[in-house]
Amino acid sequence: MKRREALAHATWCTLSALAALSIWRPASAAPAQPGQAVAWPDVALLDGGRFGAAQAAGLQVVVVFWSTTCPFCRNQNKHLEKLHRAAAAGRSLAVLGVARESLPALVRRYAEQQGYTVPITLDHTPLAAALASRKVIPLTVIVDRRGRLKQVIPGEMFEEDVMELLLLADREARS
Repeated sequence: MKRREALAHATWCTLSALAALSIWRPASAAPAQPGQAVAWPDVALLDGGRFGAAQAAGLQVVVVFWSTTCPFCRNQNKHLEKLHRAAAAGRSLAVLGVARESLPALVRRYAEQQGYTVPITLDHTPLAAALASRKVIPLTVIVDRRGRLKQVIPGEMFEEDVMELLLLADREARS
């Protein structure tokens, strides 16, 4: 009996450690559906910072999955940068870019060339697991200030549509 208890305890400890490191996810874990709370993973940003539940708390968050090789992403990211700069002026919105690349130096160079100041992460796998299983790029995900998935928008958005997200965030903050 002691051997079985020891094995169960060792298994529980291993799974707990993996969960704490965000390496292991239960097989049943699925991205949030509209209206459901988002389980924010803690992700590393290219600038050395972190983004997770603490940074998202109380803000509407716009997350955009993109690639350096996607011309539609390049078009939309110009608008995303404009949204980020406007939101940085004390608005109730945060913007996060999620590059679907694996080489940080490539993405840093690309972001510098494009003049991006928006926070960028390469940790697309845990964010996709939490937010959206679709692999379309660009893919825009909106999480409301209560931490609930509001909308998933596949494909390129026009400037007026992207900037409208700021108005919606401001309106939500006032209500």
